[in-house]
Amino acid sequence: MINKVGVIGAGQMGNGIAHVMALSGFDVYLKDVGQEQLDRAISVIDNNMQRQVGRGKMDDADRVAALARIKPVLTDDFLGEIDLVIEAATENEEIKKAILAPLGPQLKPEAIIATNTSSISVTRLAAVTDRPSQFMGMHFMNPVPMMKLVELIRGIATSEETFQLVRDLTMKLGKTPTPAEDFPAFIVNRILLPMINEAIYTLYEGVGSVQAIDSAMRLGANHPMGPLQLADFIGLDVCLSIMQVLYEGLADTKYRPCPLLVKYVEAGWLGRKANRGFYDYTTETPTPTR
Repeated sequence: MINKVGVIGAGQMGNGIAHVMALSGFDVYLKDVGQEQLDRAISVIDNNMQRQVGRGKMDDADRVAALARIKPVLTDDFLGEIDLVIEAATENEEIKKAILAPLGPQLKPEAIIATNTSSISVTRLAAVTDRPSQFMGMHFMNPVPMMKLVELIRGIATSEETFQLVRDLTMKLGKTPTPAEDFPAFIVNRILLPMINEAIYTLYEGVGSVQAIDSAMRLGANHPMGPLQLADFIGLDVCLSIMQVLYEGLADTKYRPCPLLVKYVEAGWLGRKANRGFYDYTTETPTPTR
């Protein structure tokens, strides 16, 4: 039975996971390395919940109650109390392993560990823990409060009991669980990121401008957001990281990251979070940078 949850990493994904967990009645410990990050996360969660109140998705009493269930923490003292811990750190295998490896001895024997990785091998991450059978991937989509899908990824050692417990939890959150095999980038990003990478190649080769490419895919393929606008929303560093996982994991040149994507990341033009990517977000209406 899962009642208390820990979320490690209070960034865009971590605060979204804490948001939906608390709203569904779970007690949540939200951990990060600094008070500033935690304060920012709580502020984002509150603002997002207020928007839901404004849209009639919940009432203000629910917002207040949900916020009260989230406990921001800087230390690991909470680990002994929880039934599930979800790692939601940046998409970097070494960082994730450094977070996951020491968790086991501090957790209850029956506690489950999940990773919100969007592309990295769940089996490899599970291997650094003391409980590979109680470890699996739980890949939420961004933005977590709005997106219905959660990809559930078994590692080679994940037990059926662990899978069913996490599947049941996902449904309690009002999400739709979709099982995916443990191959690089799973289902959604295996399909989505090469499309974004191809859009960047289309820009790189001068086939179309930023505006033309995004308009073409919005109006011609009925996508709600153009691929370059979506790349900025995801974060160009995350896009590059996932393409590198695909390229290295599948050894197929069709997954080679576009050199223009590499250049933007090298420049620190990471998209919305940096106020500049394929669009400049410092102006009232975002303007293309190429």
